[in-house]
Amino acid sequence: METERLVIRPFKEGDEDAVWEIFGDRELNRFLPMFPLESRAEAKDYLGEVLMGNRGRHYAVCRKEDNRPVGYVTVGGDDSHDLGYGLLERFRGQGLITEACRRVVEELKKEGIPYLTATHDVDNPKSGEVMKRLGMTYCYSYREQWQPKNIPVVFRMYQMNLDGNRDRVYRKYWEKYPHFVEEI
Repeated sequence: METERLVIRPFKEGDEDAVWEIFGDRELNRFLPMFPLESRAEAKDYLGEVLMGNRGRHYAVCRKEDNRPVGYVTVGGDDSHDLGYGLLERFRGQGLITEACRRVVEELKKEGIPYLTATHDVDNPKSGEVMKRLGMTYCYSYREQWQPKNIPVVFRMYQMNLDGNRDRVYRKYWEKYPHFVEEI
């Protein structure tokens, strides 16, 4: 997939250094459930087992000029169809991750995915701003003891129905965790 400035593609062999830079970055991964990667060897394993594996969709976000990953967009393979994303700090503030997510959403809509969800830690409001720019709607918030980091987190859950069903709200987190609705 392409946009004006980006190539959005599957991760591939040869992306190990970029994976190490992205998923080893402590600040970028502060709001991910996993711990940052600790070595290039872990990056190689993560690339092969997760990013190139069969657990959902994992796209490398690359600038057209060098086709090197500077971020990622993921879509969960379960019933949440959870949208996730991250971008190296030096590329933030340029609208790149919103641009990449919009393109991925277009493709998912063509494929017939009925809806997407996305959650963000209340301490990471910039992620919520991306969700809003994509046209996602805030549905509710919930408290979770996040694993494997074992920290309490309040998440805001957003949703986008791609099939026109305006009344659908993904309720799995609502039913599983203490929840509430905020005035946002």
